[in-house]
Amino acid sequence: MSTKKDKFTKKDRTYMSLALNLAKTHHGLTGTNPSVGCVIVKNDDILSTGITARNGRPHAETQAIKSSKANIIGTKMYVTLEPCSHYGKTPPCTNAIIKSKVKELFYSVEDKDIKSFNKSKIILKSNNIVTKSGLLKKEIKKFYKNYEYVKKNKMPYVIGKLACSSNFYILKNKIPITNDHSRKVSHLLRYQNHCILTSYKTINSDNPKLNCRIRGLEHFSPTRLIIDKNLNVKMNSFLVNSAKKSNTIIFHSSDKKKKIKDLKSKKIKLIFLDLNKYGDIDLKTIFKKIYYLKLHNVLVECGNNLTNNILKENLFNEFYLFKSNNKIIGKDKINVKSIYKDLNITFKKKKIVNTFLDKDLLIHYY
Repeated sequence: MSTKKDKFTKKDRTYMSLALNLAKTHHGLTGTNPSVGCVIVKNDDILSTGITARNGRPHAETQAIKSSKANIIGTKMYVTLEPCSHYGKTPPCTNAIIKSKVKELFYSVEDKDIKSFNKSKIILKSNNIVTKSGLLKKEIKKFYKNYEYVKKNKMPYVIGKLACSSNFYILKNKIPITNDHSRKVSHLLRYQNHCILTSYKTINSDNPKLNCRIRGLEHFSPTRLIIDKNLNVKMNSFLVNSAKKSNTIIFHSSDKKKKIKDLKSKKIKLIFLDLNKYGDIDLKTIFKKIYYLKLHNVLVECGNNLTNNILKENLFNEFYLFKSNNKIIGKDKINVKSIYKDLNITFKKKKIVNTFLDKDLLIHYY
């Protein structure tokens, strides 16, 4: 007797696992579209593979179909996410699948986009394509947690990052706290996110670059976002003087005409937001604006105050705390132990990440 548990074979799981590994290679690089992996198989031979292209198009399924040098009639297709079934900037993937006469299609999880959710199975089955879902569902659903959160809440997925000393201090200047290994991991976080959010205070005190400085990944540096209510950012800062069209955005509430003109002359995009009843720019409003800018994965790198405020608003989805093996003593230091305590209260889970940071420690809260 067949049961639900044995509807997938060991080979099915192997091919879907390969599709997931393919999807992971473009994680964070496919714009507002999710990164999808696709594998086409015939008689236990892999004919072709596909991954959602950088910036989101073309999709994995059409990539795999076009790249196959063999006839794919009667094949099996393994896709990590439900194929799209609607017209957007490209035709539906279901059309390409039907036209190519794939015999069986396996996908893991449903696409939470309302335009596609639970529709492809009906379309494909009506065209005599055997369609099964749920293969490696637990593992792949975890991979798409960011995408599903964004689709459900219409808010960006927000990841916080902070580096502190072993005695929970940060410095008021740009002297590194953690070692070179830790800093490389933080650059990987930048590479995997659409944008990086900070405050003008961090810009003025540390003059950071906020880019990805790993060889080969420099072109994937995130868009720089700055919260600066009164436009106090220094004009001689690196971010101001390295701004290019659409890569630097400042959220403000200022009427300083000359400063506005000067910043615009540097190709910086300025977004005016009204103050709330407390005289501040509302953080939820900022993140909602970020969502509509189609920047759906946000990395927050800032100081004590902004990190605390985002924590209080419960706007972090994950957090990475880099803890140096060294102590900070003397002047020019800020105690962040309250952040450490709040992280342990806010998040249900945490784990020590084995990233070979020498003597530094990385705690992942989620």
